[in-house]
Amino acid sequence: MSDDKIIKFQRPKPRKEPRTITRGTRKVLTWLAIVGAVGLVWAYFQFVSPPSLT
Repeated sequence: MSDDKIIKFQRPKPRKEPRTITRGTRKVLTWLAIVGAVGLVWAYFQFVSPPSLT
């Protein structure tokens, strides 16, 4: 016999809610990016740039 016409009742899978970034987390990530960028610029001028630029 064919199973094409049989309705199978199954529980719906729970939906995963998309992650939302809170305002405080966004501020922390922004400040970390700014501090990281300043740190990279400092490291460049401290260790990589030619001496004539300083």
